[in-house]
Amino acid sequence: MQTREGLIDFFSNDYLGFASDQSIDPETGGQDLILLQQNGSTGSRLISGNSIAHEELELALAHVFRADSALLFNSGYDANIGLLSAVLQRQDSVFFDRLSHASIRDGISLSAASSFGFEHNDLSDLVKKVDKGRSKSGQNYVIVESVYSMDGDEAPLQELSEYCRSENLYLIVDEAHSTGILGPEGSGLTTSLGLEKEVFARIHTFGKALGCHGAAVLGSETLTTYLTNFSRSFIYTTAMPPREALRIRAALEKMKHTKRRDRLRQNIETFLQEMKTLNLSSHFIPSRSPIQSFLLPDASQPDGIGQIFAKEKIAAKIIFSPTVPKGQERIRICIHSFNTSAEIRRILQLLSTFV
Repeated sequence: MQTREGLIDFFSNDYLGFASDQSIDPETGGQDLILLQQNGSTGSRLISGNSIAHEELELALAHVFRADSALLFNSGYDANIGLLSAVLQRQDSVFFDRLSHASIRDGISLSAASSFGFEHNDLSDLVKKVDKGRSKSGQNYVIVESVYSMDGDEAPLQELSEYCRSENLYLIVDEAHSTGILGPEGSGLTTSLGLEKEVFARIHTFGKALGCHGAAVLGSETLTTYLTNFSRSFIYTTAMPPREALRIRAALEKMKHTKRRDRLRQNIETFLQEMKTLNLSSHFIPSRSPIQSFLLPDASQPDGIGQIFAKEKIAAKIIFSPTVPKGQERIRICIHSFNTSAEIRRILQLLSTFV
């Protein structure tokens, strides 16, 4: 496993550099001091672990992400498996994009619902799968990611929402890699399109652009109340410490007003322009997000690339099958607000020597 120390970071999900930003650490005065007098939360939220910090954060999350209600989970993985295993019932059918994250697949597998994968971002294939697998006696759900973690491309949410509305399907969107990046004040792809009311549930995580830990499910009050009582990954785990809830809230406020999002967009544009200059565009999966994936022309290349990156003190992750389909091994490059133009040009120049 690789660490970040002393390396040029092109592999972490810390898109805005919040992970090392001490300004979002909780203050040690006033009400914060009262909340921070214990390091742990002491139990699950349904027993002793609930606090004012948790409840106020959920209210803030619902406001920022334009939802009726929010429920905190300890991680994006917990949120996905907790939501899907609780909501999906035996008589239901669920249709998921084949490039969906492992946590989505695991949540589906923990349910008793019938499941059908459709080709990535292929609405026509989704229609075929729904026509074939639609539940007649239960509910039908469609699950996608707003920005895909290994490809960096976006789901066609406008078209998906229109189709789901017309066919009475419940749409669920994992916003992990759009949180803090897309939409008004970083509120995600769904809100950028004004589709909050069209989506049954959204999952926003805090371990990426917000530089914290944890996640939340956003939806109706009925949904979050149901999850509070039936989601096993919420009920049967110790709550996040109040300190982390305070830190997330501070990061949430900073996210709304930060200029780092503009710097990130500028860096992405620099990356895309330099990619064209070096005639590398055909080797990358099209993406306007911080995630840029360079497809390896030769499966035998990773060792050589890894050695060169190590010599240049560049950290970028090589992704192998089965995380990505066999034959689509890649270097996953994550761009950040703190990367310099020189660093961006350097990594692309290195990649140009392998094509």
